[in-house]
Amino acid sequence: MTAPDASFDADVAAAGTECRFVRICRAGQVPNGYVRRFYAETEHGQLELAIARLDGRAYATSNYCTHLDCLLSSGKLQDDGIRCSCHNSVFDLETGTPIQPPATEPIRTYPVREEDGHVLVGLSERDVIEGGPRRRKPPAVG
Repeated sequence: MTAPDASFDADVAAAGTECRFVRICRAGQVPNGYVRRFYAETEHGQLELAIARLDGRAYATSNYCTHLDCLLSSGKLQDDGIRCSCHNSVFDLETGTPIQPPATEPIRTYPVREEDGHVLVGLSERDVIEGGPRRRKPPAVG
């Protein structure tokens, strides 16, 4: 489990969505060119994420393809985004926009920053409560 980080992103807060950066993993746990599954633990619940690193930059998205709910963390990264392993939909890592069918709906993306060797993801209470597009149940805690 990870503990929430107490800092807030002023740009996101100014846009009307309070966002808290949550420590997700050590930066070295996501090598360049890979995507991994992690869970964000907050006071509002748990959120499953796909954390990717492409061209040295970390990205965070929801972990489920909007086409048929396959795990994006089982997919591959390519020059223009993250490719779902089930039916080859590709999503832009920054915007979540589908850039290759069959998916037509975007995935969620989240702000990311790296500090002191850790990847932190900006999440609002709403992000965690809504859980993003997924149908699978999170693992039991405890």
